[in-house]
Amino acid sequence: MLNKYARAFFTRVLTPFAAFLLRRGVSPDAVTLIGTAGVVAGALVFFPRGEFFWGTITITAFVFSDLVDGNMARQAGVSSRWGAFLDSTLDRVADAAIFGGLALWYAGSGHDNLLCAVAIFCLASGQVVSYTKARGESIGLPVAVNGMIERAERLVISLVAAGVSGLEKFGVPSWIGVLLPVALWVVAVGSLVTLVQRVVTVRRESAEADAAEAEAAAGRAAAEGGAV
Repeated sequence: MLNKYARAFFTRVLTPFAAFLLRRGVSPDAVTLIGTAGVVAGALVFFPRGEFFWGTITITAFVFSDLVDGNMARQAGVSSRWGAFLDSTLDRVADAAIFGGLALWYAGSGHDNLLCAVAIFCLASGQVVSYTKARGESIGLPVAVNGMIERAERLVISLVAAGVSGLEKFGVPSWIGVLLPVALWVVAVGSLVTLVQRVVTVRRESAEADAAEAEAAAGRAAAEGGAV
């Protein structure tokens, strides 16, 4: 849902900035690489130390590169399969760093193996949710379903909760720290539901496609038999 509405809004907001970067000779691929590097650094430097506020600020500063690079490519008329591949691949790297950083915190100073496991599940399920759509489309299916929680929802829920939880170090009451565990559970359950939704959709669409192909083959066979 956020992909549908928020992406269009931020694309319009970031269009002048994308044009500015193009005038300075910056390439869309460079923005993709720098943005991913910033997200990975913010997640793996700050999150394992429990610095959730500053980690979230750093990640947020770079995460919008995902919108800027595509905007730049469209403005410059250089959209390509390579650019789309690079962007999608590095999105997975950034997501893994975010949830990996949270898992490292809970495995270490956070002293909570259960939440470590939940964070790892969020990491893995997010990768698989993205893969199911990509794989379904690669075999010619529309995969006409978004699901409960997509990448945008995963990032917003997790980063907002992490950033707010990090305010505990600035004197905010300690109960605020419960928001991050709750967010991780929400993302985990939502990702599982989304995965099931996509698998069910691919199964239905593949059955329909196979039936249509079989019917077409039968029709061709009947036509050839009649011609003989």
